[in-house]
Amino acid sequence: MQPRVDHLVAREQCTQAVADDFAFDGVFSRHAAATGALTMTISMYQASVPRLANLLENLSRILDKAQAHVDAGKADAATLMDYRLIPDMYPFSKQVQIACDKARSVVARLAGMEVPYYEDNEKTFAELQVRIARTVEFIRSVPPALIDGTEDKEIVLPVTGEETRYTGMQLLLGHSMPNVYFHATTAYNILRQNGVPIGKRDFLGNP
Repeated sequence: MQPRVDHLVAREQCTQAVADDFAFDGVFSRHAAATGALTMTISMYQASVPRLANLLENLSRILDKAQAHVDAGKADAATLMDYRLIPDMYPFSKQVQIACDKARSVVARLAGMEVPYYEDNEKTFAELQVRIARTVEFIRSVPPALIDGTEDKEIVLPVTGEETRYTGMQLLLGHSMPNVYFHATTAYNILRQNGVPIGKRDFLGNP
């Protein structure tokens, strides 16, 4: 017959082991052993700028593969730029533009800065690459001190013609991040649909 194991002791032992595993990078801190709880600390800056920049840089490398596919004579650049998954969705070029716009907008609004305006006039992969690079350069230039602590900051946006009020965290995690991922994923899917040799590893890149 197996000896009875106290589940509370087992939980404490597991909690201690996990805390020890992650203590090296300072992300996890230990609570009292009696609670068996872990606290993860992540700032608004950490949750926004590095993640958005990483996603856009991965998208840029995906565009490199699309250009190579075109250069090899396996696709037409103009066709890819104008391609839609279904008729009522935006074309590839617009998907990339919006991904950049949403990333740039949320960082600027959290920081209390004016949102830089980029004209939507890109017609080639090279021009889209410039838009991505400008966006990444801008968001990486914003000091963390302007973004950290904005979890509860009120931000008012016009959404489908109506004023919508967000806290900083709601805007980042509930609106802007999902939008950036949605449009980047749609851009990826368009290229994949048209035979560009890309996979999930390209989308994830080097996190």
